[in-house]
Amino acid sequence: MIPEDLERQIGLAEAEGAVPFLVSVTSGTTVLGAFDPLEAVADVCQRHGLWLHVDAAWGGSVLLSQTHRHLLNGIQRADSVAWNPHKLLSAGLQCSALLLRDTSNLLKRCHGSQASYLFQQDKFYDVALDTGDKVVQCGRRVDCLKLWLMWKAQGGQGLERRVDQAFALARYLVEELKKRETFELVMEPEFVNVCFWFVPPSLREKKGSPDYGERLATVAPILKERMVRKGSMMIGYQPHGTRGNFFRMVVANPALTRADMDFLLNELERLGQDL
Repeated sequence: MIPEDLERQIGLAEAEGAVPFLVSVTSGTTVLGAFDPLEAVADVCQRHGLWLHVDAAWGGSVLLSQTHRHLLNGIQRADSVAWNPHKLLSAGLQCSALLLRDTSNLLKRCHGSQASYLFQQDKFYDVALDTGDKVVQCGRRVDCLKLWLMWKAQGGQGLERRVDQAFALARYLVEELKKRETFELVMEPEFVNVCFWFVPPSLREKKGSPDYGERLATVAPILKERMVRKGSMMIGYQPHGTRGNFFRMVVANPALTRADMDFLLNELERLGQDL
């Protein structure tokens, strides 16, 4: 998100009689792993009195790392934050949190139906702790227990090591990609999403040809089919804007090693050597 453009769009909307009320930014986009500039966007929201929501479902766990938490500078100014510990931290599915600055029981005021046959108020404990009347789903898993148990077992330093290891392994993969003519990075990664093309022998040294992009976009689906049929790997691919299909390797599993990254590159080269 470009803060200057955001402010311009707010002005245009207000000039048309609309009433902007919320800005939703992303910390860790699904494909490229990009982080919006939270401090600058928060400044815009503060000037215009807008609710700031941060979708940190993917990137929120970076806060646990002293080394990389700067990517989320400004998140403390958000009115609400979504976070999925089941992603980068590998908590058991599913484990999702919605964090609110508001302390007026906003979720209950929005969703509560006050069904007396379900949520009695004359209990011996503080009924504000009941979550059933605060969510769209009446019954759901106790997500927080999975996170609490994992945090208790790993400790804050253990979870920090998990995040830092993912970053380090992603950086290793990027450096190995750059050493081989068979691969081309889509962009330098900001997070642990490593996006790249496999360039087959038939397309090497032909990057300037008119049909290069179109032909390159056909490679990832072919290799995906081959790896699935062989049962050796499972990596996602997708286009993005004007960019044709590329692989998106998300380095998040704490069990991954450098040997796995080497296997990934070697296997792609083996599967695509005849293309």
